[in-house]
Amino acid sequence: MRTPSSSASSTSLERYPNVMAVDRAAAEGAILAFLQAIGRDPADEPELQGTPARVTEAYLKDLCSGYERDPADVVRPHLIEGSTAIVSLRDIEVTTMCPHHLMPASGLGAIAFRPRGKLVGLGVLADLLDVLSRRLVLQEEIGERVAATLAAELDARWVACHLALTHSCMTARGERKHGARAETFAFVGDSSERAEALSVVAGRS
Repeated sequence: MRTPSSSASSTSLERYPNVMAVDRAAAEGAILAFLQAIGRDPADEPELQGTPARVTEAYLKDLCSGYERDPADVVRPHLIEGSTAIVSLRDIEVTTMCPHHLMPASGLGAIAFRPRGKLVGLGVLADLLDVLSRRLVLQEEIGERVAATLAAELDARWVACHLALTHSCMTARGERKHGARAETFAFVGDSSERAEALSVVAGRS
């Protein structure tokens, strides 16, 4: 994981394709093969019957559903004219999947920005965070892509995103440090306004 405070750039919007071909049958077969490879066969264990199909459905329709939508399309249709006052939305529930261990992380996010006159509704901010987190993605990249998307679509003076998540790859395995929480901050804008932005998104102002 990178340092807690990181700058986002336009490349954050381009690293991964949003739409990829899906082979449901191959996915189910791969999960079945994985279970058998670790010594668990659904043919012998009733509780595992149907698990390959359920896991595939969970990933495609929920845990990785963010790939089905372009982040810009979440924001662009909802642009409105408004004030230049700072907008902040906190305590947004977040669930994502760590690409290293395919285990979930969950917690809360916050988004703040200082507009130049273009706004979106608060629900759009929450929706954007959901679209970018429901993927196989590192926590810091979620914040970077939220900030980069809003900065590009709103032409905001600055955008900041704060995420505080508990990773099950740290609590259920490995170090097993229950209660440990990873915090990341992403910022896009003039560096002279960075301190203000991070203070707002962290709830310190």
